[in-house]
Amino acid sequence: MGEFKVHRVRFFGLVPAGVRCLACQPRGARLALARTDGAVEVYNFAANYYQEKVIPGHEGRSVESLCWAAGDRLFGAGLSGDITEYDLCRLSAARGTDGGGGPIWSMAANSSGTQLAIGCEDGSVKIFQVVPGGVQFERNLDRRKGRVLCLSWHPSDTHIAAGSIDIFRVIDVASGQTVQRVMVNYHMEKTKSECVVWAIALLSRGTVVTADSYGRVQFWDWQQGTLAESHTVSTSAALSLAVSEREDSIVVGTSTGATYQLQLLPVKLGGSEKRWVRTKPFQYHSHDVRAVAHSPTALISGGLDAQLVIRPLMEKVQKKGYDAVLRKFIFPHRRLVSCARKARLLLFQFSQHLELWRLGFTKESGKDGEVLPLCRMPEHLVQLKSKGPEHIYCSSVSPCGTWLGYSTASRFHLYRMPCSGISLRKV
Repeated sequence: MGEFKVHRVRFFGLVPAGVRCLACQPRGARLALARTDGAVEVYNFAANYYQEKVIPGHEGRSVESLCWAAGDRLFGAGLSGDITEYDLCRLSAARGTDGGGGPIWSMAANSSGTQLAIGCEDGSVKIFQVVPGGVQFERNLDRRKGRVLCLSWHPSDTHIAAGSIDIFRVIDVASGQTVQRVMVNYHMEKTKSECVVWAIALLSRGTVVTADSYGRVQFWDWQQGTLAESHTVSTSAALSLAVSEREDSIVVGTSTGATYQLQLLPVKLGGSEKRWVRTKPFQYHSHDVRAVAHSPTALISGGLDAQLVIRPLMEKVQKKGYDAVLRKFIFPHRRLVSCARKARLLLFQFSQHLELWRLGFTKESGKDGEVLPLCRMPEHLVQLKSKGPEHIYCSSVSPCGTWLGYSTASRFHLYRMPCSGISLRKV
């Protein structure tokens, strides 16, 4: 084996964007993920959760919610107030439709994937129909005071549960009227702080599940408006929840970085009566777990620490192997560093700028594994800022170090750097 030098690079100050929301494709094999910088990623379950698509972010587009509709069509909505459909072939935002209610905090698709419901800043819930060219506004449902932070369709598509501050309500889709309105903190004495319903799920048997800022996961009988069960899973907020397809398992994400699983188990062995039982916490994240998803074989969580964690359900795994291994996606799957070997240059890619560095140099020699002193320190040559709101998708530097290029979703930029390395010229 030949001799080579190893450069320890500690001047790449990359700060990965956190995970904002997740969406599993119904009866499909893909997972969609949106980050805090507006980027959207698609992972393939069938290929060991391979990251098959990345749609770069945009300064004017935030993604608060993702959902799949009409099979393999992916939609996103955010604080810009638009519903955006993503072109998964061209890896770009294909078309956008104004929601008409200000910033959109939540979005959900019905079970057939033909309708989208959005929760807006003005307290309205709006229904959009999924059509071949995008989405088309259908009608407004009952509007109440307070932003709608979370939404959930009943599996029969007859009702929608909407969570807000201190309350949640159940809306009849056919009439558009609120049929039940429940105060989530009515039984708490002398409470002064507001209770935020961060996540909600409407089950087929008529149970509404809420996760709130008091760290509780509560089960409600929505027809009677009564509390059936309450589980305090955290001393801080419970931010997200997801229900399995069989509605016998729930995963919850909290602001402490811990995730919990609740399972519907028989009270007595062989008995018909069942209750929700909380399992031990799983501490895989260091920051808020803003998004969770429940696949048939795994619990999936994404946090503001930028990690995507997939924990297999061992009782669902048929045989031991890669499917039974805990996965953590920590580092970006795209190439963010480009090397010009002849010129001893490194190009670092960030979301909206590039940095070009010259490697340090040493005249010393030593034994294997020995750290050598530098006679010339690494030098920061150029910082190139991208033009426009689009984030940089890919970049590269030529082997000779005189050409530098980067691309966004719509444009390609090429620069020529003089030998002095002081300024760039666009060509």
